[in-house]
Amino acid sequence: MGDHSDGIPAGSDAVAKAGLNEVEKFQDPGLPPHRLRLADTDPRAAKRAERQVAILFGVSVVGTLLFFFGYFFIRLDDTIATLRLQNMLLGLGTAFAMLGIGTGIVHWARALMPDHEVSEERHELRSEADREAAVKIVDDIVEETGIKRRPLIRNTLLGAVALAPFPAIVMFRDLGPLPANALKHTMWDKGIRLVRDPTGTPIKASDVTLGSAFHVIPDGLNDLHEGKLEEKAKAVVLLMRLDPSQLNPSKGREDWSYNGIVAYSKICTHVGCPVALYEQQTHHLLCPCHQSTFDLTQECKVIFGPANRPLPQLPISIDSEGYLVAQSDFHEPVGPSFWERG
Repeated sequence: MGDHSDGIPAGSDAVAKAGLNEVEKFQDPGLPPHRLRLADTDPRAAKRAERQVAILFGVSVVGTLLFFFGYFFIRLDDTIATLRLQNMLLGLGTAFAMLGIGTGIVHWARALMPDHEVSEERHELRSEADREAAVKIVDDIVEETGIKRRPLIRNTLLGAVALAPFPAIVMFRDLGPLPANALKHTMWDKGIRLVRDPTGTPIKASDVTLGSAFHVIPDGLNDLHEGKLEEKAKAVVLLMRLDPSQLNPSKGREDWSYNGIVAYSKICTHVGCPVALYEQQTHHLLCPCHQSTFDLTQECKVIFGPANRPLPQLPISIDSEGYLVAQSDFHEPVGPSFWERG
């Protein structure tokens, strides 16, 4: 029996004591044995993998060409079938172009590039030696990829990479002219009548009562066969009538309204949502997207929300028959402020 005065058997191995039976340092087991792949030992397997990678890169090239065919040679008409066909070709072409490159590179790395593990000791950085080491590493990587020894893979990869960005470039270019140019001018011009949206009925000044609001487009917009939606998106305005004493026109804008009737762009100056809510009592216009609020009595000054400039005002007057007409186009670009330039 041992000494149990401290509550612990003296000869017990249940408790480790400092200085006794020190644990040996953990030994680095090293890297696991490297397992060769079939392509590492069989030249025919390596050649087969090379052809598979080249085929995948070729699929990418075919996908890009398929995109171009759908974009340039499928002419849209009034049938939904043609639209669906073009969308299908564009989608499949883009998918094959991207997936071909991606899966080809992955298969190349898994089947042909060296996959042995490397362990290196950390060392201090030395400027010139580091640069030389970096160059050597790059050279080693290029050599290990085998791209110099495998011209089939190299050439198909170069072709796929060269063609892949073109669909994106074409799609972005087809979005139209730069906003800075596209939003400077609309269909409004001197003498063009204000008509109701969407009926196209001309509006007399006597039709606009206090507190009323009209959604207005320029006369002739409904007669357009091409670009109708684009022109409407830029030119649509809100027409309202206030007590003339409540208006506070700035210098040079005294004659931009008629007997309390004012017209402002319907496109919010935040991100271009339609400003469609008019509060008669406060004379506030509200954009429902992000709650930008404009004060009609202060030339649509922003009083709340993320918009940072007032809605552009359309100068108006009446013609000899009493119909409301535009004096000119807007004097500033319509739409979001980040589209303004200069």
